[in-house]
Amino acid sequence: MSLSLQQLLNRLSFRQMQVFEAVYQERGYRKAAEKLGLTQPAVSSQIRKLEQALGQPLFEYVGRRLYCTRAGENVAERIRSIFEQIVHLQSDLHLLQGQLSGDLRLSAVSTAQYAIPHLLKEFTTLYPTVNVTLNIANRAEAVELLNQNSDDLVVMGLVPNDRSLASLPFLDNELIPVVPASHPFAKNKHVTPQQFMDENLLMRESGSGNRLALEQHCQQQRLNLRSYMEIGSNDAIKHGVQAGLGVAVLPKLSVLSEIHQGVLVSPEIKGFPLRRSWCLVYPKGKHLTPVTQAFLDYIQSNLKSIHHYFTQLDKQ
Repeated sequence: MSLSLQQLLNRLSFRQMQVFEAVYQERGYRKAAEKLGLTQPAVSSQIRKLEQALGQPLFEYVGRRLYCTRAGENVAERIRSIFEQIVHLQSDLHLLQGQLSGDLRLSAVSTAQYAIPHLLKEFTTLYPTVNVTLNIANRAEAVELLNQNSDDLVVMGLVPNDRSLASLPFLDNELIPVVPASHPFAKNKHVTPQQFMDENLLMRESGSGNRLALEQHCQQQRLNLRSYMEIGSNDAIKHGVQAGLGVAVLPKLSVLSEIHQGVLVSPEIKGFPLRRSWCLVYPKGKHLTPVTQAFLDYIQSNLKSIHHYFTQLDKQ
């Protein structure tokens, strides 16, 4: 028997929806209970009440695995939309009081981790009631997050050539050659690009933004590129160079401290640094929350001071 809207509203609760979302995300009652600080029977009871109110099974076990039914997938989509509207409502009410509050969910490629915290410091000082979540991902993960539209903004260098994406460039990302201070290239002012590429070159994995930028450069300059060793993070590559394992092309911001200390040296090589821009990226059709729009406006209005700050950081 189908219920009227009023009867359905009388039977539904936000707690049921919260529990449903936890079970849906965790794909299990036990993990959902741990996430919410509830007992597993309490979680099962809330889901059972929601299923009774809706008159549809939302989850089912196949073997020992929990799956969401077609009705459950529909409910998940609607609950997500309801919670998003509540977030917007909360932000709007705070704006009426002259405050900006809410969540800012950022995902950034690993190279941007050296820049984003400096931007967030001033922004969170201006808006202390904003809650920021920063997730670090590789480029492939960042592209997938854009496709899923799961975060407010994604910070990346090489933006996919997609007309459905909007981007705001905010800072140069210089990729520079680095060698250990003991390396012959550290004092040789006549190193050719191909000589550098022929050294034991430490590189990121395929699909990395840094690697893609270097591959594009070598292709344009007709340089032979051969990886001596693939390493999964810029910090690990940096330590590999320091240990004398090889040479690398790394984001300048990631090695400033080591260059100032004289541990690493960036030799002058024609064609370097490679210049890219870090960008704030989001789908064009995305409904921006007041917090997201405030962050974009903050970056847009402070481009000159951001550039000046990082220029001074380079001189220290």
